[in-house]
Amino acid sequence: MIIITHLLAGILIQILCFKFFGFPINFLFTILFAFLSHFILDAFVNITYHTPDPQKESKFWLSWRVFDYTGTAIIAIFFFFPYVLGMLFANMMDVIDWGILRPIYRKKVGNEEFDWNKNFVFHELIAKFREKLLFWLPNWRYKKYGVITELIIISGFLIFIIILL
Repeated sequence: MIIITHLLAGILIQILCFKFFGFPINFLFTILFAFLSHFILDAFVNITYHTPDPQKESKFWLSWRVFDYTGTAIIAIFFFFPYVLGMLFANMMDVIDWGILRPIYRKKVGNEEFDWNKNFVFHELIAKFREKLLFWLPNWRYKKYGVITELIIISGFLIFIIILL
């Protein structure tokens, strides 16, 4: 899933945890459930347009990246206070795998041998889970209409957030 989807999941989880649980359980549950939400969302990545390798020559891919990064910036700025905890932990798997481990791996093997499709700790577990239990889902990772699925999820999260605020 794209970053904005994880941010919105984290916001929704934090709203629900703070609504239904008192201190300090609300903080602990926000951290736990936001972190686990990343696993669940990424398990369904095959039904979205989510190429594992950059498609920089594709205008569609570039437009989708611009939508993601612009939406991410808007959501992160607008909801930073008080939902930074949920947003941060909903993206922590990416921070660890892609922000820390991927650069270490890339430096170790060099640009020529760098594999964009290589999974790391959390995403390797997600891939195994997906292969064993969600193998029946269609693979739309390179299909442009896969953005519809993600837009429906994003819209649903936004609707629930607005209702709960």
